[in-house]
Amino acid sequence: MSENKRVRVRFAPSPTGPLHMGGVRTALYNYLFAKKHGGDFLIRIEDTDQTRYVKGAEDYILEALKWCGITPDEGIGADGPHGPYRQSERKHMYRQYAEMLIENGHAYYAFDTPEDLERIRELAKEAGNVNWQYNQVTRGSMKNSITLPKEEVEKRLAENQAYVVRMKMPRNTEVKFEDSIRGWVSVNTNNLDDKVLFKSDGMPTYHLANIVDDHLMEITHVIRGEEWLPSAPLHVLMYEAFGWESPQFAHLPLLLRPDGNGKLSKRDGDRLGFPVFPIDWKNQETGETASGYREKGFFAPAFINMLAFLGWNPGTEQEIFSLEELTQAFTLKKVSKSGARFDYEKAKWFNQQYVRNTSNTVLAELIKPLIIEAGLTVSDEKLVKIVALVKERAIFPADIFTEGRFLLEAPQTFDEKLIAKKWNAEGAGYVKELRDIFNRLSDFSAASTEGAFKDFLAAKGVGFGKVGPALRIAVTGLGMGPSLFDIFEILGKEEVIQRIDKALETL
Repeated sequence: MSENKRVRVRFAPSPTGPLHMGGVRTALYNYLFAKKHGGDFLIRIEDTDQTRYVKGAEDYILEALKWCGITPDEGIGADGPHGPYRQSERKHMYRQYAEMLIENGHAYYAFDTPEDLERIRELAKEAGNVNWQYNQVTRGSMKNSITLPKEEVEKRLAENQAYVVRMKMPRNTEVKFEDSIRGWVSVNTNNLDDKVLFKSDGMPTYHLANIVDDHLMEITHVIRGEEWLPSAPLHVLMYEAFGWESPQFAHLPLLLRPDGNGKLSKRDGDRLGFPVFPIDWKNQETGETASGYREKGFFAPAFINMLAFLGWNPGTEQEIFSLEELTQAFTLKKVSKSGARFDYEKAKWFNQQYVRNTSNTVLAELIKPLIIEAGLTVSDEKLVKIVALVKERAIFPADIFTEGRFLLEAPQTFDEKLIAKKWNAEGAGYVKELRDIFNRLSDFSAASTEGAFKDFLAAKGVGFGKVGPALRIAVTGLGMGPSLFDIFEILGKEEVIQRIDKALETL
């Protein structure tokens, strides 16, 4: 590939279901690479296989990428000069390229029916060959434009007999190409079959459509998942057969299960209790659903930050990156060859960092709907203070509501085990005395109440453990939590006195 060419990459998903987080990572790496080099990031929908098309999948893919902040410069959702960007809408242009390969001797018509192919596979299996392939060796005994007379081929085409166009793999040839992640890759064509490129229904297979579209859209770098590595030699040969310049290939490592054994799948998420999709998915036809990171409470930047580290490492101690910082730091040289093990605990850690670094005002707005849904009311000023007090403990914004609910309503019940352990007559007596001391304070700031509490302990000659736990239970109904005196300041004197009175009466 020419060094001075403008970098152009594409993400080309198939609308066959929800977008797996591995697909999002592929889109992310393409996006980062394009932005790093001042190039273009395209989105193309590869829907040549209409039998696997799932209604709503394309919209889902676009919404998921939009949530992630991965926006295209060109393609679906952005338009551009190389459209249309759905392969089904480009159907009319592929036949000429299949015929071009036939004319220059790199492809041929094959008229074998599915029944013919099934019969030959069965015969091969009986002979001990379970991996029969249509290739350089077997094509000579099949019904195709290599074995049939020219007149017979023309007659079959004129009669509209069903056919496919197959790539004519050269015999015993080493196909070599440099992968930006894996280095030099070499494959002998004797190990490759004659792949189908085009079908008589006018639809190309992935291989032909992919190569033609990448060429016409001037794609310079093909960055895709490891599962496409076995197809790369065929694609390299096709570029050569067309006389086109090949893009630079880079094949990304697999995302592995948390135990490291095998590719991460939806079943793993269901089994272990974490999402494998960016946003919630519902199949409009079957009703099948899958949970997403967005609805689970993840911030998009945290999700992206976590994904970036699955297979890439900046080589520094820094772990928290904005999308802009990722763009600056990203390079294919630091993408791993080996599979990346997914760790949901690490994913939650990333989100926790983003929760901590989000302003208290923004977090307060995020949890307001939960407060309203619970039938509670709180002033904006008080809510911001509650957020500030409890957000260090939160992984998701909703945790702030859960952790801070005791600041929104007085305890309705008291945990019996906690009472048995932390509440006794002596502690209750101290709490009763403290109630009167607190009630006399004109300044109810955290510093003031803490000072009064410490003076009380000193006067009584007792330690915190004799008094503090009972006082916490009386006011919060909990055995542990943030600073008691910060809690007092947020609640205010009237509320604290009321809660102590109710606890003394109830307990």
